[in-house]
Formats: sequence, structure tokens, C-alpha cells
Amino acid sequence: MKAISYERFGGPEVLALGETATPEPGPGEVRVKVVAAGVNPLDHKRREGWVEQFYPTTFPAVPGLEFAGVVDALGEGATGFAAGDEVFGWTRTGAYAEYAIAGDIVHKPAGLSFEEAAALPVAGETAQRVLDLLEVRGGETLLLHGAAGVVGQVAVQLAVALGVTVVGTASPANHDFLRELGAVPVTYGDGLGDRVRAVAPGGNIDAVFDAAGHDTLPVSIELRGGTTDRIVTIAATDADAYGIPFSGGGTPPEAVRAGLAEQGRLAAAGRLRVRIAETFALADAAKAQELSQAGHARGKLVVRP
Repeated sequence: MKAISYERFGGPEVLALGETATPEPGPGEVRVKVVAAGVNPLDHKRREGWVEQFYPTTFPAVPGLEFAGVVDALGEGATGFAAGDEVFGWTRTGAYAEYAIAGDIVHKPAGLSFEEAAALPVAGETAQRVLDLLEVRGGETLLLHGAAGVVGQVAVQLAVALGVTVVGTASPANHDFLRELGAVPVTYGDGLGDRVRAVAPGGNIDAVFDAAGHDTLPVSIELRGGTTDRIVTIAATDADAYGIPFSGGGTPPEAVRAGLAEQGRLAAAGRLRVRIAETFALADAAKAQELSQAGHARGKLVVRP
């Protein structure tokens, strides 16, 4: 099969398109023909070797965590799926490839495109996990740093659906988009605390979800009245210095699948949106990762094998 792989750590130039053995499903496993693969910041962090302590690499490595596609083959004893089923979720073998062995997957609703489905797994699981950790409830106010990012977009919509007021930081170019999702946008940078207090009901922030990680923690603590309680980051590398939890996973598989299925239903019904910024051919995966790493994509980047 055709696949993108890399045999050493480095920049986008280490990614190469080539032929590799098609993975065979083992007992209980499902193989999927990949139609769309989501591009995530973790993809380039793993390629650079920055997160080896959490995600050890075996070379050659195929990037990609999330995908949508069509079931192609079943290993002995595999149940719940049949050849031809349209599915989406996580992969065990890398998603930048024509075929992948599935991890946690669910059936894709007919009204959901493959690109939209491939955009949901990482952002949906992350957003729901952090909202659960923060225990946000209807009537509260959530400050969401990086609200226009893919995780932020999903978190805004899930929180608004709970009756939460979401104040979201973003560049002015994304403010109208955030208003469409139901958030109250504010511009990040100097004076952020004052801008947040001016729009938050009563000037109060009940919880903070940091999906940006750029000097966001001091102002978050200030806005929480000096406490680190109910602040969670998925992006700030200096979280330990402030005594703030960094959330990087740990959702039980059954909860991952339940969340995927529910978010797929919401997206198919038009009640959950993820903006697709650009779609790339498999041969252009390095360009997709460059754009992701630069941090300027206005939505989800997708690779189509």
C-alpha cells in the first residue's frame, strides 16, 4: 500500500511517500481502507521526537491518529463490524496510509462526510475530557483560550449546549465565527483580563479551559481570583510551575467510543460543526504538517490517501 512514513526524527522533510506492507488484522482486529485522515499538532511533535517519553516511536513510523474510512477486512473473532461499513475513530498503525488497523471506532452516520468524521475523534475526545474534568454546569461561565482552534470549536459547542456562557479568546479574524458557534469572543494579548471581565456575566469566570498555551496561565489564575482550582490546560508546557493540571488523555475506551458515536450523531444532525480548512493529497502530507505546525490554519486539516 501507499503510505507516508519517516525513519528518523526531524522536520517535514523526513516524511516520505512510499510503498509499505499492507497491515493484516490480527484476532479481534478490524482493517479499514482510509478515506480521510485528520492532521493534529501531536503528529509533528512525534515526528520531531519531542514527546518520546509519552509516545515511544518504532521506525519506520506512519503518522496520524484519527481517520474515517470503510471496513476492508476482519481478523478472527472480530465482531460489531462488517466489510463495507463506513466507520471513523482512532488507528493503531497510522492514518496517513491507504489502509490502517483500527483502534477505537464507531459507525459513521450516513449524513456525515468522511472529512468531517475524520476531524472529530481527537478534538471531540479532548474537548469532552477537559469539560468533564472542569465539571462545567449550565449557568456558569467558562473562559476558553484558543477557542477558534479545532479543539476549541468543539468545546465551545459542547459547553454552550449545556447552557454555559463561553468567553473565547481568538484573533479578531475569528470573532464572527465564534459568535456563530455561540461564544463571546475576546482578543488575546495585553489587557486580556480586563476584556474578559467586561463581557463575563458579573465579571466572574467559573472555569478555564486552556487550548492555546501561550502565556495564558497567569491571567487565568488572576481571573479565577488567585486560585488554580478549575483550570485545566492541554497546551501549556509550564503547567507544573503553576500547579495546574495538564490533561493529555486517559479516557476509558468505552467512554471514547460512546463520545465518538454521540458527536457523530450531533455532527450529522448539524448540531456540531468542525470547520475544514484544507484537504491535502497523501503526497502533500508534509505541507499539511507544516501548516499545522505554523498554527495559522483556520480549521481542520485533512489528508486523503
